[in-house]
Amino acid sequence: MKVFLQSIFAQVLLTPYIWYKGYQALPPKPKWRLPYTLLFILELALYFFGYFFRKDLPDQVMDMIQFICNTWYIASIYLFLCLFALELLRLSNKWFHWYPFFIKEHYKAIKLSLLVLIVCGVSGLMIKAYHTVINPIVKHVSITIPKDGGNRDSLTIVMISDMHIGEVIGPKMVEKYVKMSNEQNPDMVVFTGDMIDYDVRYAEKGNIDKLLQQLNAPLGVYAIYGNHEYRANRFAKDKWFAKAGLTLLKDSVVMPDSSFYLIGRDDRINKNRQPLHTLMAGIDTSRPIIILDHQPESFAEVVMNKGDLSLSGHTHNGQLWPYSEVLKFVFECSYGKYDKGNAQFYVSSGLGVAGPPYRVGTLSEMVVLHIKFK
Repeated sequence: MKVFLQSIFAQVLLTPYIWYKGYQALPPKPKWRLPYTLLFILELALYFFGYFFRKDLPDQVMDMIQFICNTWYIASIYLFLCLFALELLRLSNKWFHWYPFFIKEHYKAIKLSLLVLIVCGVSGLMIKAYHTVINPIVKHVSITIPKDGGNRDSLTIVMISDMHIGEVIGPKMVEKYVKMSNEQNPDMVVFTGDMIDYDVRYAEKGNIDKLLQQLNAPLGVYAIYGNHEYRANRFAKDKWFAKAGLTLLKDSVVMPDSSFYLIGRDDRINKNRQPLHTLMAGIDTSRPIIILDHQPESFAEVVMNKGDLSLSGHTHNGQLWPYSEVLKFVFECSYGKYDKGNAQFYVSSGLGVAGPPYRVGTLSEMVVLHIKFK
């Protein structure tokens, strides 16, 4: 229901606006305007059909409906922004009369040409946005922790955040992620939350646990909960994590070897999660301390408790512009490397996507942390 309410804004408000502006620009003939109108009616009908019968439809049918409607949802945002910008120009001309004679003389032809140009431009943007998701990058980040690592002077960690295994991210993409990780020869792999998008059945049907078992990491593969793990049946997810060969850290502290501590925090959606000072009671703070915390909202707590490096995801860096700009005002750090006090932080934009398989102005990334101890 929540997802429906979020996307209904575009379907009920943006779609009629886009239809109306396009209808005005098209030649006033039924052979143009009738098929154009039918396309919008069909999209709306498909959307509401998918919503009201979502519990009865097979996964394959529902996945197709979601892909079509989510694609339109993203496209409608950018179509609206372009059309609204043109509307502002039109209104400014109404007030200041700045249009040159050429535009006034050929106004209808120019309106149609601009409509075609906008549709082609947004189509190209969507293709690039999809390409960004299915071709993630490997981002290398250098970190120096000024603490004694015992018999270890360096550590390589592959950080994977926000995979969102489900309708969009399936076995083919996970197989690619596993290969990418193994190519980095990491000492350790960490999943910083939102591994499962909603229900675990897509991961089970795709035998994704067997793919994750192929991850190579001498110090182990660790995972924490994100907010999405609390959706649907989280107990089934716990079993699946174990089957996939992942060590789930839920308010847990481990030492993968004798060199450093790894603390995995429960997601902050759990109001009863342990405070960091409780988790760190009794540990040797002269050793390097690495913290996994899905949501990047506990920076001061990390600094106060002498944590050295905290790894988070959750934000997707907005996933779609201009949301990435908005998040800069929501989070202390919504993406990238950040220093506060004596602690260092990295917030990943994630590998997968929340909802439609598109990224505009952001990257799908696997982060490789090259850590040096002093």
